[in-house]
This record gives sequence, structure tokens and C-alpha cells, in this order.
Amino acid sequence: MYFKQITTPGLGCFSYVIGCPAAGEMVVVDPKRDVQDYLDISREEGMKIVHVIDTHVHADHVSGAQEIKSQTGCDVMVYETSPVSYDFTPLKEGQQLVVGNAKLEVLHTPGHTPDSLSLLVTDTTRGDEPWMLLTGDVLFVGDIGRPDLVGGAKLDEQVHNLWDSLYVKFAKFPDSLEVFPAHGAGSLCGRGMSSKPSSTLGFERRHNPMLGFGDFEAFRRAMSQNFPARPKSFTHIISTNASGAPLLERCPLDLAMNPYKFEEKMQDGAVVIDVRDAAAFAGYHIPGSLNIGFEPSLANWVGMTVEPDADILLVVDTRDDYERMRIELHRIGYDRIYGYLSGGIQAWVYSGRPVDSLAIDSAQVLQNIQAEGKPLSLIDVRTPAEWAGGHIPGARHIPLIDILDGKFDLDENAHHLLYCAAGYRANIAASYLQKHGYWDVRSLAGGYLAWSRAGFHTEK
Repeated sequence: MYFKQITTPGLGCFSYVIGCPAAGEMVVVDPKRDVQDYLDISREEGMKIVHVIDTHVHADHVSGAQEIKSQTGCDVMVYETSPVSYDFTPLKEGQQLVVGNAKLEVLHTPGHTPDSLSLLVTDTTRGDEPWMLLTGDVLFVGDIGRPDLVGGAKLDEQVHNLWDSLYVKFAKFPDSLEVFPAHGAGSLCGRGMSSKPSSTLGFERRHNPMLGFGDFEAFRRAMSQNFPARPKSFTHIISTNASGAPLLERCPLDLAMNPYKFEEKMQDGAVVIDVRDAAAFAGYHIPGSLNIGFEPSLANWVGMTVEPDADILLVVDTRDDYERMRIELHRIGYDRIYGYLSGGIQAWVYSGRPVDSLAIDSAQVLQNIQAEGKPLSLIDVRTPAEWAGGHIPGARHIPLIDILDGKFDLDENAHHLLYCAAGYRANIAASYLQKHGYWDVRSLAGGYLAWSRAGFHTEK
């Protein structure tokens, strides 16, 4: 049996290839939208892609199932009651798929969504005992799937489903069974996933706090609160996956725009995302642009900040950066990418067009301001848990997600200094406020990390 886990950095997505080189066939499970990895494996290993399976209608990334189908002619499989509008081959509880010496058994495991499935995998060359369990988004390493994405009206039902899937259906399987989830650290489909890409059922039973409840009532209380913020992109991604993602060949053509064309598109309402680092953005940037730089969770922050139906323009340093950013955006269904600024920010500057800057203050400057008693609006944009763990004295807590949702009351004419853990989120928040008329915003270089390492006082 051939088995390979493929990781999508940033989004924390895992997909799988299961096949048999002797039989020349393979199955792809939970594919990402850019599908070249699977096509390469198919070619290199001499295995035809015969099925592509989505364990559920994903909320955090656009499935590559339609892309693979368009290029290979394989069928797309989901659970029989899945709320999708495209043509698919239905999978039923207990159904078995045989691909050479690999056997996949379908388990209906609702809870993250009502139509989630897991796959029990057996390598028949080694025996009849199942070897692996592909758990989709029901069970993660160190966590379990959040039940709230289908809406509050079904939350109680979904919590019951989770309990049944995890504590009843999985209870019959041995501790030795290996667990391979559809997501890991970085995903927003859970609350505390490990960075380890796999585990065993026994280890999770002993060390996963969400599998340690003695009764349903205690489990229900724990699963009815404190879910991660839901990005703007999730509803769009769910809708895209339910209807069948459009093929990437239909997306707008790539365009290297001169400053005139770039500005013209901006005037038509396009959102400008500047992917340069915080220091480069601070020096000068296009007025109204948002600073969402390259880091592992980039796609999640775009999904939090930018509406899914927005026309998008990019400011990048190189063509390679543009291609990288385009892939990241396509993965979350942001397909209206109209191009990038040819020549980068320098081309804009040399054209004589206006620029803005975003001042960055050091921890020492902030400490001096406080020591001198100067007026200052200091804003901590981290999560509630981070704030509770320690914060800078005199700070006001407004989580980034609240700023992006407009849930704040700030004086447009005051001097605002924003900080997060290390500076990335503060720059997103500062550029967002600057775009919306707050002219005197700054960010703290190095954020709370720099402040605490400088030895300055913190409080809880």
C-alpha cells in the first residue's frame, strides 16, 4: 500500500494519497486546490487517480476535488447526505473501497458537520486489521473539531453528534490505531491542535483533554463556548465547496500593472494588499493599502480582513512573491485577483503618486512616553487569552477581530499605539485603521515580546 500525507502550510491542512502501485490506482482525500502534488505522485508512481474524497464540506479551504476531476476524469465522493449541488458518487456507512491492496471503510462521523465521514484504512498485504483512521475534522491531534460552523441553531445537535462519534463509534477501535486528521496547528477548525501531524487513538485517549470527559454534560459545557473567531471567508468557502469550486483556469488573467492602471483599478474599489514586511510597509506605502505580510497564517488573516468578493490588487517585491500570494488566496477562494504593481512600490513612488507611512515606536520610546506622563492611547490587539497572560500597563484591550468588525470606539484625532505579540497583527490593525481615517496610528516594534524582553513592567 502507498500512503502519503501532504501538508498545506499556514492553513494547517492535511491531505492524503492512498494507493497501490501494483494495481496502478490511487485515491486522494481532502485535496488542496492547487493539485500539482497529486498529479506528480500519480505520474511518478504510475498510479491513476480513480477517486477523490472530501471528508466533509470544508470551511477553511477550497477543495481541489473539481480540479482533479477536470484533469483526470475521476469521480468525486462525499457522504451520501452531503449538502452539495454538483454531481458526486455517494458514500454510505460501512461501504468499502478497494484500491489494490488498500481497503478504505467509510464511517459516518458527524459533529464538525452533520455529514462528516472518516476512513478506516487497511493494508491487506500486512493483515486484515485496520492500520489507520483518517478522521477528517472530527478528531485532531490534541483537540477535536469545532461544532459551531453550521450555525447556532444546530449547535446542540452537533455537540451530541461529536460525543457519539468520538465516545461511542470510535470506542470500539484499539489504542494502536493510527490517527491522521484533516487539519493541524494553524487551522481555525479547532481550538488547540498540536503541530504533530499524526497520533494514535490510545495516545489521544490518554492525553487529548477533549476525550477525557466522564459524562456528556461536562463535554457539552466545554463544547459550547470559546470557539476561535470565524473569518469572513468561511461562509464563502463553504458555499464554494458546496456548489463545486470553479476551475482555476476561469480566474482573472495575471496582470503586471503600471501605476496608472493600478490606480485606476483602485478607484474602481479594489482592495490593495501589501505583502511586504512591517518595516518596509512602515517606510512608505500606497494610501489605503492593507499590510498583511507573508507568514504561515497569512491566508487566515486575509480571510479575517478582506471580504471574499473583493477585487484584489497586490503589492509585492517580486513575481515569485505574486505567484506565492496568488496560490494562498486561491486556497481560500479569493479568486478576484486582478494583478500586481509592476516594479513594486518603487514604481509607485517614482511615478510621483502620494504615499503614506506608518510610524513604528520601540519599547524604549513607549516606556519614555509613559514615564513622562504624555497622553497616549495604547491598544493591545491580541486575543483574550494572551491579554490575560500579561499585558503592558495602561493598555486598552481591543482584539484584532473586533477592530476588523468595527467593534471599537476610538478618537480619530488621538495618537494610537497598537501592539500584539510580535508586531504582525498590530500592523494589520494599524493599516486597517489608517485606511478608515485614523491618521495618527503607530505600531510597537516587536510587540509585547520586545517589551517584556526589555525588562519593562507587565501586569495581569
